[in-house]
Amino acid sequence: MSERVSVLKTYKLYIGGEFPRSESGRTYALADARGRHIANVSQASRKDFRNAVVAARAAQPKWAGKSGYNRGQILYRIGEMVEGRRDQFVAELKQQGSSVADARKEVDATIDRLIYFAGWADKYQQLFSTVNPVASPHFVFSVPEPTGLVALIAPEDSGLLGFVSLLSPIILGGNVVVALASETKPLSAITFAEVLATSDVPPSVVNILTGSRKELLGQIAGHMDVNAIVYAVGDAAERKLIQEQAALNLKRVLFPKAGGESPYAILDAQEIKTTWHPVGL
Repeated sequence: MSERVSVLKTYKLYIGGEFPRSESGRTYALADARGRHIANVSQASRKDFRNAVVAARAAQPKWAGKSGYNRGQILYRIGEMVEGRRDQFVAELKQQGSSVADARKEVDATIDRLIYFAGWADKYQQLFSTVNPVASPHFVFSVPEPTGLVALIAPEDSGLLGFVSLLSPIILGGNVVVALASETKPLSAITFAEVLATSDVPPSVVNILTGSRKELLGQIAGHMDVNAIVYAVGDAAERKLIQEQAALNLKRVLFPKAGGESPYAILDAQEIKTTWHPVGL
């Protein structure tokens, strides 16, 4: 008998809870550290990004309307599901150049990061809300609310942990996300999308694209229906482009050095709403 040929996985986009190919039909070849071809990855176009924005915007009000406790339950469930697919994530990280030991550490840290932020879901409002003293006869309350639609440019050097560390606090705070995965290490992000698709996260809350950062960055930074952009790559010229384009609709621009365990990561994608209420009414 001839040796069986393995069925290679096709890595597609994740838009609106579905896994379409790029509307352009383009893919790019991904090679391992030895230069061996390991996958064809969909190369998203600007139209794919616009489709993802439309899907995310439609999902935002309902997602923001869920209680923090419920969003925490959902994030915890994602952590459970990543735990169940631990071996697959380890294998993909190994394909993309990590040692087995480093891959296991990264997957374990990713699970722990999801559980950490899930624990903050019903607590960050209490931490960051305030009752403000004023001279007039009013109660003045300041509370954090979701920014809205956040575009995430994932780090290049950490295809799973870096991506999840930035994504988790954004969605936990009631925002929706259109993310561009690492161009050189995209496999784990799309497998993570498969976890999202079979979890309790509503379709379109998270949309994940793969492709060329240089091709899509101007469109992402300049899109008028994006409320904030998180850029986790260290290219100075790209940072300048983002700042210039984001000024057109006053996007919030965040340049995190690295995703970590801090409730302030949730606050980064929140707006503070202050309400004045007359005393006695």
